[in-house]
Amino acid sequence: MSRWRVAAAWCCAPLLAGAQPLDLARHRLVDLTHEVSERGPAWPGSRTPFKLDTLTATATTAMFRLQLNEHFGTHLDAPRHASGAGWTNEQIPLDRLVVPVVVIDVTRQAATDRDYALTPADVAAHEAQHGRIPRGSAVLLRTGWARFWGDDTRYFGAATAGGRTVLHFPSFGVEAARLLATDRGAALLGVDAPSTDIGAAPSFAVHAILGAANVPALENLADLSALPATGATLLALPIKTTGGSGGPVRVVALVPR
Repeated sequence: MSRWRVAAAWCCAPLLAGAQPLDLARHRLVDLTHEVSERGPAWPGSRTPFKLDTLTATATTAMFRLQLNEHFGTHLDAPRHASGAGWTNEQIPLDRLVVPVVVIDVTRQAATDRDYALTPADVAAHEAQHGRIPRGSAVLLRTGWARFWGDDTRYFGAATAGGRTVLHFPSFGVEAARLLATDRGAALLGVDAPSTDIGAAPSFAVHAILGAANVPALENLADLSALPATGATLLALPIKTTGGSGGPVRVVALVPR
């Protein structure tokens, strides 16, 4: 038996009587997280979203001081981000963060309309092919926008209109977000674009819907193309800051082989 299989068998042994072991050898681990660095796209107008100061760096040891905006890079929006009564980071139950995954693909629509917003009809089309979205799922929206990561101009699609800056990127539409958060009972929503609201939205209405429903959100996810429409499992564990409205998160999907 290989060292990997021995390690997998050991680390995945059931911790509680009757628990089913998770055999990692039967899954591919897919990292859905962009690296965090000063080169990462920052929301327009952000002030010093990322800074890494060297405290010491020698041939044998290193220590740095990290300064980071909560909503920079691949991150989680806690419901508190858009609702005074919403969960803060440390209050989000783990069963909202380790969940089955449903991926809705709108790459075709977004390729011709950079302001594309997911519609209830898109959700219905997905369910007609893959079945009803189970309650407690993470619903991830694949727009294809992760391919522009590192190119701020294309990623945010900033343009000046009427003397103000307007952003242009796809994401969830208001009615689709309401359907997923309330009727389908999604555990969380996520997108491979800068925000759960489209860039050209006049307000953060989707944020408000998710905050009111206590649904966390993932933004700036990496490429979702390796995930099936259904069948994978998501692990999205954010920094556990007391009172936090969000924060950096390492997002990993377990995809059955």
